[in-house]
Amino acid sequence: MTGRRRTARRPCPPGNLLRAAGAGETVAVAYSSQCYSDDVSRGDVLRQVMLETSTTQSELSRLSGVRQPSISQFLSGKVDLSDDQLDRLLSCMGFRLEVVRRPVVPELTRSERRSWRLHRQLSKSLNRTSFPQWRPRIERNLLRLRGSVSGQPHLRNLDRWESLVGGGDLPGIHRVLTGLDRDSIEMREVSPMGGLLSQEERSSVLQLAG
Repeated sequence: MTGRRRTARRPCPPGNLLRAAGAGETVAVAYSSQCYSDDVSRGDVLRQVMLETSTTQSELSRLSGVRQPSISQFLSGKVDLSDDQLDRLLSCMGFRLEVVRRPVVPELTRSERRSWRLHRQLSKSLNRTSFPQWRPRIERNLLRLRGSVSGQPHLRNLDRWESLVGGGDLPGIHRVLTGLDRDSIEMREVSPMGGLLSQEERSSVLQLAG
């Protein structure tokens, strides 16, 4: 590929890379919201291509059929837009969205990293046999948390835990136990899985976590 290449000033570590690619030219580079950096957004990609093609908000609205106030909200970051929505808007200006998937090490606090390791250890033992044995303790923990937790997103996440446990959704529980997305991290902040690891298992995991 030849031509100019414009990148964000402070790109985050390799992750889900978004490129707006036109005829022989890579114009804008950003990372999707799954990457652990807020330096660049899809709105930044849209803005850079609009500048490159001298496309105004009103013109893009007429071309795409998307209301101009919505485009303004995309650009300001007040409303997030999906990869599909961004690709649709870029197509109106002669570009397509290219997504390159790469692994990325997330930036976690020490507490978040320890919690992930402990829950990951639980995930190893979670199965159709162990879950019925764990369930009474999990349900007691949920009742206890209901009496001590307040505010959002904690109450909402307790609702989600109750739905996962009540429905016996083991794949969903595995995702929360091991996920490194912000949603899973916040779910683990009100985890009802306490007391399921032996003291030996817990000590071993925390020793590895430092």
